[in-house]
Amino acid sequence: MKSLRIAGLSVAAALSACTTVQEEVKKDPVLTAPVKAKEKTTQELFQDGVAAFDAGKYDVAKTAFTAVSKKAPQSVGLQFNLGLVAEKQGQLAEAVGYYEAAHKLDPKHKPTLLNLGRAYRLQDRFDDAIALYEAALKDPANEYDVELNNNLAVAYRLSKKYAEAEAAARKVLARTKDNPDAYKNLALIYFDQGNFRLAEFISANARKLDDKDPGVYNNLGLIYLKIDDRRTALGQFQKAVELNKNFAPGLFNIGAMALSYRDYEGAEKVLGRATELDPTSYEGFLAYAWALDGQKGRDPKKGLKAGETFERVLAIKPEQPDAICGAAWAYAADKGGWERALKFFETCKGLKSTTAQDQQLIDNKVKGILAMQKQPAAAPQPKPEDKPKPAAAPAGGPSLLDKVTDDAAKEEAAQPPPAGGTPPAPAPAPAPPPAK
Repeated sequence: MKSLRIAGLSVAAALSACTTVQEEVKKDPVLTAPVKAKEKTTQELFQDGVAAFDAGKYDVAKTAFTAVSKKAPQSVGLQFNLGLVAEKQGQLAEAVGYYEAAHKLDPKHKPTLLNLGRAYRLQDRFDDAIALYEAALKDPANEYDVELNNNLAVAYRLSKKYAEAEAAARKVLARTKDNPDAYKNLALIYFDQGNFRLAEFISANARKLDDKDPGVYNNLGLIYLKIDDRRTALGQFQKAVELNKNFAPGLFNIGAMALSYRDYEGAEKVLGRATELDPTSYEGFLAYAWALDGQKGRDPKKGLKAGETFERVLAIKPEQPDAICGAAWAYAADKGGWERALKFFETCKGLKSTTAQDQQLIDNKVKGILAMQKQPAAAPQPKPEDKPKPAAAPAGGPSLLDKVTDDAAKEEAAQPPPAGGTPPAPAPAPAPPPAK
């Protein structure tokens, strides 16, 4: 029994000693300090950025790429990737800055050349784009580069230098006679000069070379619009989107046609998707804003959203007069936007394009807003369930796009509102220029 008791005492003493050690450990700041996570390598950060970009998490991607660029500031790829992220975020000027940094690090980096040139074109900096391509083509290794020459043809065409544009396109065909992009460029060169039948013929050749290219059908749609065959034009745009559901120019043109028929809801749906796919197109956001603006009469909140969308236009093209004045009238539709409306009205009134009549309309609207702001708060409105509900629209009814008739195609196109910013209602919003 004594041995058992002694054993018991020994065990108890051991447990007591163990407890004392544990308590001391808890008191030691060194031993209780949290274990630091292992810092990620540049390669791991880069892969995180790529994964976030692919998942559409552009803020996360930008953070990761920026962290890597601090460790590797001379990396062309990182500057290029940051430019891609900025484009996806609709920050075109920021994207240009990153692409220019990448180009400075490596003037021969072809992806940067192509993206920077396209960004210049989106900013209407056609001469800068031409100079960029021409400098790259002076390198003997690039003299007959298909992509650079095709992009040069586009820049020449947009700057209305049609002879040079045609020469660049034919230079491609001299080496690669079956290049569909060169044929598409030629078709658009003739299209811009009003030779629609020749443009149609060349587009048909491009379609034979690649009948799965949505751009070919989009161009044919533009041509049929010009010769007033709207039904066929719509069919071509729809074919383009069938081939590629994410083809932004085709979606934009379908939305523009809906807008021209005052199918504002249909236009909103299609143009909203188009701007998601191409957040650098100010024309896309401008058309989307008009589609929203056309609905503000029955839903003032659409006016607020239209105002925000007009501001997206101005983020890309700051001096766009239609967006400045459009934002003013859109925000004026709801009291939640009155303060912003007043600021935009002031800017709109000062534009050179604003007529005296438009200035008078603005003055009247501003006086009305200021008077309403001074009124006491309105009495509480009845609850929605107390209001008579409007009759529901027939389910599954076709949009105007589905019932384009020959008579409708002959309707006189609506004239766009003056740049001074007179309210677009009740006239339809101006149909934007087709996307090429």
